[in-house]
This record gives sequence, C-alpha cells and structure tokens, in this order.
Amino acid sequence: MLYNKENEEKKDVAVMFSFTQNKRLGIPLPVLEMDWDRYSKETQQEILLQWEKIRGKIPDRIKELENEINVKQEMLNNESNFERSCQLNSEIAELASVINDLWLWYRMNQHVSQDRLHA
Repeated sequence: MLYNKENEEKKDVAVMFSFTQNKRLGIPLPVLEMDWDRYSKETQQEILLQWEKIRGKIPDRIKELENEINVKQEMLNNESNFERSCQLNSEIAELASVINDLWLWYRMNQHVSQDRLHA
C-alpha cells in the first residue's frame, strides 16, 4: 500500500518492498519504500514471513563464516611471513565483523518479528 497524503487513503502499488542481497553479509536485507506503519497488516505479515525465512538461514551463514575463520587461523598459526600474517589477521577481523553484524540482524529482528506477529 502506498499512502497518499492528498486524500489520506492507501492505494495498491506493485512494488512496496523488496529484499536486496547484501554482498558483505551474504544474505538479502529488507528494503522498505515507506514507514512500517503505512503498510497494511497483510503486507506487514508478508514482509515478516519472507524475513523469517531469510532470518532462519543466518545461523548457517554464521557457521560458514566461523569455518572460514578457523581455516584462516590455522593458516595464521603456520605463517612465518609477517605481511601475510597481517593480511590474514585483517581477513579474520573482517569475517568476525560480518558475524557480529549478522547476529545484530538476527537478534534485532527477532524482537520485531515476534512483536509484529503477535500484534
């Protein structure tokens, strides 16, 4: 639904929201074209349903990244070249940052999803 300020009514539109793949996180993230409260309850439910499917895959994505960190840490343990060690440390730090961001998305939206589904 798109809110029309002129006549204070909601109108159907073809695209009201989407999920766009975030390359850094490796998951699609919601892109809302208007304030949450302006969506109909049905559209809110549809958005939440799609998000819950994506959200459910976040722990698997985190596990993949943890495995990458473990591989890089093993490489780091056996690396004698200082510059390469620094590069591996940087890559590990970036992967850890992605994991942190994924957990934020997972936890933050868990509360939103529960609140909205039970409203």
